[in-house]
Amino acid sequence: MYQKLIIIGHIGSSELKYTSDGKPVLSFSLATSRRYKDSEETTWFRCTYWGEYAEEASRRLAKGMRVMVEGRLMPDPETGCPRVFERKDGSTGTSYEVVVETYRTLSKSEEVNA
Repeated sequence: MYQKLIIIGHIGSSELKYTSDGKPVLSFSLATSRRYKDSEETTWFRCTYWGEYAEEASRRLAKGMRVMVEGRLMPDPETGCPRVFERKDGSTGTSYEVVVETYRTLSKSEEVNA
């Protein structure tokens, strides 16, 4: 079995950390939007980029940049679904988590037609 997810969106916050054995891990949020006639729907993804290229990506990627991410969904290990959590205001939220395999920065002029 195989899965591949391609997401195009704008980077939110990001953070570079290191595992206990010194491996870099870049975590960042990615917002995707779908526009309707009179509204807009935004979905956020939590992205994790592991390994030797995480440090380089942390230097290249900045908040607001438009990127295309290729990777795979990482389900909640207990449920096999997106992670469900309770927000500070008591409402329920879900988190779509993506393990990044590759990324590509996109200019504003690059359009993707589906």
